[in-house]
Amino acid sequence: MSEDNHGISGDIPEMKKRARHWFLGVAFDPLTLTEAAARIIARQPGAPFAFVSTPNAQHVVAASKGDRRYSRAHDTAWLALNDSRVVGLLARKLFGLDLPVAAGSDLTAYLFNGHIKPEDAITVIGGTEEMERRLREIFGLRTLSHFNPPMGFYNDPAEIERCVDFVVQHPARYVFLAVGAPQSEMIACRLLQRPDAVGTALCVGSSILFVTGIVQRAPAIFQRLHAESIYRLMQNPRRHARRVLIESLPVLWIALKIRLTPARHRSHKRSDLP
Repeated sequence: MSEDNHGISGDIPEMKKRARHWFLGVAFDPLTLTEAAARIIARQPGAPFAFVSTPNAQHVVAASKGDRRYSRAHDTAWLALNDSRVVGLLARKLFGLDLPVAAGSDLTAYLFNGHIKPEDAITVIGGTEEMERRLREIFGLRTLSHFNPPMGFYNDPAEIERCVDFVVQHPARYVFLAVGAPQSEMIACRLLQRPDAVGTALCVGSSILFVTGIVQRAPAIFQRLHAESIYRLMQNPRRHARRVLIESLPVLWIALKIRLTPARHRSHKRSDLP
């Protein structure tokens, strides 16, 4: 893998249309929402299993701390799409790197509202029975398989394997892993090891809750200001404080530290991160 003059991007041979970029220790495919969706839609039913990850600021911070549950997933993902407007802004303003935003929530809405057909087989890991009911009702899905693992399942290898087995036993064109990060990525990486797994999986967090209207997304003005996380923090401080302030906000310091240290800026690799 070769690095550019900034030391933060490189090519991966299988990406024919655009080079995969490294930014702050995470691999990103610089695709727009419509470009990413087109690639996903082009995969036919029964295609060998592949998954899409959607790294955001939280993922970047975790990867910088050596959390292989995140970095391994983004390294092995078929597509790794930028889920964060803040990460995209830092890449452009500090390093002159173009990382278009193709957020998981937008991607999920785009697929469900314009491309997923009632006859498409869908498997969802995570979410409630109400979510399942709304998916069937709103989108007319005729082949929807849903499994919701117990709280804390990711600490038990047997429970992770139950999720993996469910996906394999319910082959679908689209698999939505909606159990949060890095739980979704852990399931996806395990599925890559199963030769009998098929379909395209999307690690998309709470996006199913948004597309079904169970949870409302931030108003458009917050989205335009790159402040959806601030909106969620305002709505539910107790639930989101740790994720926003401790797990995501340090991305600003990580980016500035690399940008302001010339030697690190020239030779930045994942192993160079603090």
